[in-house]
Amino acid sequence: MKEIEIKILNINKREIVKKLQKLGAKKSFEGKIKGEFFDYPDNKLENNKELLRLRTAGEKVILTFKKKENDKGKAKCCEEKEIEVENYDKTKEILLSIGLIVKKGTMTKHRVSYSLGKTHFEVETPIEEYSFIPPFMEIESDNEKNIYKYAKLLGYSNKDCLNWTGKDVINYYGKK
Repeated sequence: MKEIEIKILNINKREIVKKLQKLGAKKSFEGKIKGEFFDYPDNKLENNKELLRLRTAGEKVILTFKKKENDKGKAKCCEEKEIEVENYDKTKEILLSIGLIVKKGTMTKHRVSYSLGKTHFEVETPIEEYSFIPPFMEIESDNEKNIYKYAKLLGYSNKDCLNWTGKDVINYYGKK
């Protein structure tokens, strides 16, 4: 599956939720998201613009592989493969047993997700170690046109839309 998304920093959560509801978006998830990132000791995945993440989202445990496709587009574009797995600890044990290591950069956050057709909105509030980061929003869709259309409807310009990763957000706010 292709993932096309942008991030908008320092949002007013209450205002965004009201606007999303007014547009007819439906809430699809609310809860704590926590994940760990894995790579080989030589950073093989990161060096190839790839990411392997094991995450909990509420009661679900999801293993995700992403390969970044571009650096030139306005939105971040990745090939993404996800699978729901049964057990976080056992899956982590498997990943570690094949030589992967846990990388720094785990972000725990409270997420509220909304959907409007094929466009998804994630209202994120980092907590715990990264609670110094203000709330931000991700907009993901099957094409850039929808992303920028909805960003505008929510009161943002194209300049507000960043093709950043979570690591970019952490670095922007001053901690690695």
